[in-house]
Amino acid sequence: MKTVVINSRDHSPAPFLRGIMIRALLDAGMSFEDALNLAANIRDQVADKDSVSTSQLRKMVLASLKKNEQIDVLERYSAPPVAPSRIVVHSQSQAASAFSRGQHIRYLQSSGVRPEDAERITSLLYEQMLAAGIKDISSGQLAYLTYLCLLDELGPQAARQYLAWSEYQRSNRPLLLLICGAVGSGKSSITTELAHRLDIVRTQSTDMLREVMRTIIPRKLLPVLHCSSFDAWNTIPVQDKKKRSKDLLIAGGYRSQAELLSVACEAVLDRAVRENSPIILEGVHVYPELVHRLPKKSDAIAVHVTLAVLGKQQLRSRLRGRGANEPLRQARRYLHKLDSIWRLQAFLVSEAERNDTPVIPNDDKEAAIFQIIGAVKK
Repeated sequence: MKTVVINSRDHSPAPFLRGIMIRALLDAGMSFEDALNLAANIRDQVADKDSVSTSQLRKMVLASLKKNEQIDVLERYSAPPVAPSRIVVHSQSQAASAFSRGQHIRYLQSSGVRPEDAERITSLLYEQMLAAGIKDISSGQLAYLTYLCLLDELGPQAARQYLAWSEYQRSNRPLLLLICGAVGSGKSSITTELAHRLDIVRTQSTDMLREVMRTIIPRKLLPVLHCSSFDAWNTIPVQDKKKRSKDLLIAGGYRSQAELLSVACEAVLDRAVRENSPIILEGVHVYPELVHRLPKKSDAIAVHVTLAVLGKQQLRSRLRGRGANEPLRQARRYLHKLDSIWRLQAFLVSEAERNDTPVIPNDDKEAAIFQIIGAVKK
């Protein structure tokens, strides 16, 4: 059970956040260790209470300061806080900017916090900083308050994930996120949402790379390049095709086409590494071996995942839905080739498992995004 703090002015409820109390004590001149111990002591005193008012909490803090004879801190803490018009955040480079709730929410989502929880945590933190009269704060202090809030509200796992993401952000290492998947697996929509949440400007689809290559290399020279990945096997000269396993034929055709695209994919990733810029590369041709072709001296964080729709009927519905929303994608052709697409997806999933890379079921978009972000933090 969490103790609810009732604001004495407007009677609004909020959970007890020791991080805000620690910050207020630090502003009053108390050392960090003493502030941490006092806040922990107050938390223990109210742990068995359903609710406590902000006035009661303030009296408890003042009584503790008086008991410990911290008169200077007591005088400064006694001054009533004045809610600021805005809270200024100072970065490590001393740049100053107003606290942005939207930016804070996106950062929490990047660390793996679900959207509804991210909004709630940010609102709690912001409202209590205002109530405590905090006018400015360093990015490091804001990160610590956020960590404590996550620890109190969502538990140690969420708090550790936040620390891991913050460490990655400070590392200045580029993130190369590779998303593979067959037609209808939702690569494009997932990529768009991930780019927003992870604040990644560059995205690249292998479909676009293939289109560029098609304009350069004529069909007569490389027919395998000018067809869909699930149909590439039809262009490969193989004797006795009718006697061969269709699964192996589809896999062979796909490999031939993917190998041609690998040159362009490697160039895209190499440039991202050189420019130290994060990127999402998505497409059916983003097979696991691409990760192993990165420059050996690169310190980039490379993450490969494979999206999959695990039910054939569900995949059929996805393809039919694409036709309703985006007619240019020729859903009828995809539905006609559903069996080949399904076989290709089975091959992609088996390759992912063989290379020990995550297979993410995309039957729930939000859950899939959450799992991919989790794979990035690992």
